[in-house]
Amino acid sequence: MSAGKDLWGAMLTAMKANPVLMSLVDGVYDKAPANPFGARETYISRGPFTGSSEDADCIVGQEITAQIDIWSRKPNRWSVDDVISQIRKSLHEAYLPLSGTALAAIEVRLWRVTDDPDPTQQHGVVQVLAIVEEVEDV
Repeated sequence: MSAGKDLWGAMLTAMKANPVLMSLVDGVYDKAPANPFGARETYISRGPFTGSSEDADCIVGQEITAQIDIWSRKPNRWSVDDVISQIRKSLHEAYLPLSGTALAAIEVRLWRVTDDPDPTQQHGVVQVLAIVEEVEDV
């Protein structure tokens, strides 16, 4: 399994395990379905992932920047801020067990709320930086 896929699976599990976060959103998706908005008018989806080599002595590693997008049809930006706060509580410096790699560090490095080209929508972005070590195949 790729390090990015392994990391996203652990992040997804951590976010879904946060009851406050899940009470604010309609769902957390890798790729949003055709009709992602429900009664809460807010959902989370996976954004782009980027990676670079982060090798050290005898360790093969990757630095992965993962973007998490928040989409809301609520009439103000503060509702998105509440979701960002809960994502940060779920992921920042968290212990996330991975199945095929080892997580050395994870930090929420950046978050922002912006207007969306669709005037009925707010858009939040959370960027997470993770250092992942590849485990040797036995």
